[in-house]
Amino acid sequence: MTIGKLIDGKAFAAGLREQVAEGVAAFAARTGRAPGLAVVLVGEDPASAVYVRNKGKMTVAAGMESFEFRRPASIGADELLELIEELNGDPRVDGILVQLPLPKHLDEQAVIAAIDPAKDVDGFHVINSGRLAVGLPALVPCTPLGCLMLLKDELGDLAGLEAVVVGRSNIVGKPMAQLLLAESCTVTIAHSRTKDLASVVHRADIVVAAVGRPEMIKGEWIKPGAVVIDVGINRVPDPEEEGKSKIVGDVATAEAISHVSAITPVPGGVGPMTIAVLLRNTLVAACARAGVEAPEGL
Repeated sequence: MTIGKLIDGKAFAAGLREQVAEGVAAFAARTGRAPGLAVVLVGEDPASAVYVRNKGKMTVAAGMESFEFRRPASIGADELLELIEELNGDPRVDGILVQLPLPKHLDEQAVIAAIDPAKDVDGFHVINSGRLAVGLPALVPCTPLGCLMLLKDELGDLAGLEAVVVGRSNIVGKPMAQLLLAESCTVTIAHSRTKDLASVVHRADIVVAAVGRPEMIKGEWIKPGAVVIDVGINRVPDPEEEGKSKIVGDVATAEAISHVSAITPVPGGVGPMTIAVLLRNTLVAACARAGVEAPEGL
């Protein structure tokens, strides 16, 4: 039985962060300042707090300025929008990230729309989404761009390959499909309600799983030799340790490993890429705002 390769997202992300740090040093030498990333955290969600803390550490490690704004879950919409407007006008800030999800009384779409598209390093603003859709330069959502980097590193030229994206979110599924189309793939967007999902997945040379359902995609669904990118992060009970949980992806990796040529593990695959690409986006945004060229290869 042939065992597929595990794609080392941690190692690739570390290399990308080094590349960004070199670009940051060159930017600072040229402009006299470091790029700045502002992160807004509303409420006390533990997972979000950990994520924001990690972003701050890696921002500083890359030589950038890190600005963190923590606000209570009770913050009013007007006050939050006022903070975003201040950051839009702050010359030290090149990237603005509002950590999602937000408390239910806040309109996420209105908050995203308030961010200056030139500072929208999450790539969620409708202007950036639209530019991506029509093939114009844009700030692209971090997770799908990280997935594309891993795919190109593994496969090289993607032109002509059949890709199935399982998931249709604005954060991963839709932008992932647009990125693959731009690489001349033949792209299908599938989801949890797709009829005969197994046969749709089975025809793909590339599978990107971002449906948010633990181990939904079975090994036997995978075409022999396909490359699988598993975006899912799902916490489930650990059958080996009562009362404890473990993290699994959207793909049943233990089954899939004998079908694939390569697959991202969960954790340690796509996850590390998201923050690395966020730093990349911040540097690209800073270069665009300063009127200097972004480093080649980013």
